[in-house]
Amino acid sequence: MTALEKATGDVVLKFEPFVLHVLCQELQHAQLLHAVAINSGFRNSGITVGRRGKIVMAVRSTHCLEVPLSHKGKLMVSEEYIEFLIHTANRKMEENM
Repeated sequence: MTALEKATGDVVLKFEPFVLHVLCQELQHAQLLHAVAINSGFRNSGITVGRRGKIVMAVRSTHCLEVPLSHKGKLMVSEEYIEFLIHTANRKMEENM
């Protein structure tokens, strides 16, 4: 709260979920892993094929959180709401593990 009160610009609380990158030898392997990830609830997962043929499967969860807290130095939310957001972000971090 002390840091927020001293802020002069915009402040955003941001939580980004775990990402696992897996280098796959074959596209079929990446597709199988992708299906498993999607069926396990990792909805933002995807496959990337690079210019040199490198196949990377990214397993990503949907546990994102991004909330503006202040604008131009003015706190836009209550301390109680910030505590709620911190609790929510910590719970998402536990889910990530």
